[in-house]
Amino acid sequence: MAISWGYSPKTEKYIPLGDFPADKYLIIARQAIENLGWKLSHISSNGLIAYTGLSWQSYSEEISLRIESNFAVVKSECVGLQMWFNDYGKNKQNLAKFFHEFAYVEFHLKDIWEESLAQFHSFVLNQDNDYFEKAPLAVKNKIKNVLYLFWPQKGYLATPIITWLNIFYFGFTFICTVIYFRYFFAKATVVDPALVVQKLEQLLLNLGANNRKLVLNGQYWRLISYQFMHASLLHLFFNLYALLYLGLMIENKLGWRKFVFIYFFSGICGGLVSIIFHQEEILMGASGAIMGLYGAFIALLLNKAYEKNANKALLVSTLIVMILVLINGWFGRRTDNACHLGGVIAGFVSCCFLYVKPMNSSRIWARYAATCVIGLAFAAGVIGFSPRYQHEEFKKLSIEYAKNADAFNRVMTLKASLSKAEKIVFIEENGLAPSRSNLELVKKMKKLKLDKEDLFELDFKAQVAQQSYAVAQLMKKDIESENYSYRKQVNEQMNKLIIFSATARDSLRKAD
Repeated sequence: MAISWGYSPKTEKYIPLGDFPADKYLIIARQAIENLGWKLSHISSNGLIAYTGLSWQSYSEEISLRIESNFAVVKSECVGLQMWFNDYGKNKQNLAKFFHEFAYVEFHLKDIWEESLAQFHSFVLNQDNDYFEKAPLAVKNKIKNVLYLFWPQKGYLATPIITWLNIFYFGFTFICTVIYFRYFFAKATVVDPALVVQKLEQLLLNLGANNRKLVLNGQYWRLISYQFMHASLLHLFFNLYALLYLGLMIENKLGWRKFVFIYFFSGICGGLVSIIFHQEEILMGASGAIMGLYGAFIALLLNKAYEKNANKALLVSTLIVMILVLINGWFGRRTDNACHLGGVIAGFVSCCFLYVKPMNSSRIWARYAATCVIGLAFAAGVIGFSPRYQHEEFKKLSIEYAKNADAFNRVMTLKASLSKAEKIVFIEENGLAPSRSNLELVKKMKKLKLDKEDLFELDFKAQVAQQSYAVAQLMKKDIESENYSYRKQVNEQMNKLIIFSATARDSLRKAD
């Protein structure tokens, strides 16, 4: 099976016509396409366009035939976004079927040429000879090689500029990261992995990554800057792959101004949805904005912005890809599906306001204003009603708590050879003092605004601190007594504490 590879997989054949009339070639081709069950969308004296049925392998293909300088250029090209950059052999199979059927039709039409020619010329008189410049894949046809994807041109201006901005900022981020870590660890003999992660997170925040606490504290510019940041070359590649495809398909329909507006509007809304569901994570990537373009594409397709046969093929292929992205986000550990969903909805809604009837009968400034009002209302709701969780303060207190807990564990090393007074001092310093300190820390923690996960942890810490203090008190009483009458209670309380520490987190969650 011959497979076509590329950004937009296709197979193309140049057929020299010689003395064969172009109109006869088109008549035969039209009948061959109808015999194969493909949907004819356009035919004129310049050529024709048709679409194959839907396929699990590559959704649908556009079959085009153009008459150029005494040549018939016959092409089969994948309509939708192709996984793994190939057509699974469908395009070559389509052309093989076409030429086989062409020979069959040519033989059977030989006796009725005059009648067929008269009907054809009468029909094409009212057809649009410029349709090829308006077809769904018209802009893709201008992409002669992969380098053309990055070059601004008519109907495809904003997409390559946004692409270059993403590439340049990724390069800038990479250079900053290399320089920063070479400087920071230049004299380090031992590198602590936890410290590396901490420093990297701080660097990414300095470069503009999205973060709930910082946005809620007024750094709203992060809702734009995060869209140009990517975690890896692979992350950047797949986002730009989708961006370039969507730009080719919809920028010429929307116009570059609407395209840019929808892109950033979707990215901002996706970032806002993201901070609703992520408390302290560092968030970055253009996927929210790109998913917004998918939403805009769906809005165009549902409102039949393209010729009906192309519209159906594009709608199916786009929905399949979008659903796959969302499924991957659902199961992916580091994929921000909240941002994806927010972007899709924002892109769909904004496209409806800016393009789709009956909204497009209103003045353009009014449509932009209405979209901005909706976006501002949503942003105000997120920023105004999202609780400001004090996770960092809780984390700092938790570090002190952990130090006290480690100190308390030393009571297990109490030596029998110590005198009674020394034992009491040991219990005071290593049992009562750290557990008493943890009870005070718990009181401070309870004054903080915490999310559900931190509240679980706080409940656990509070009970451990109380039980630890109770154990330390019993141990002191046991030592102070002359006959160690509290020894049994100490052992029971200590076993209870050990069991609780090992199992409590899960049981607290189940109880909730």
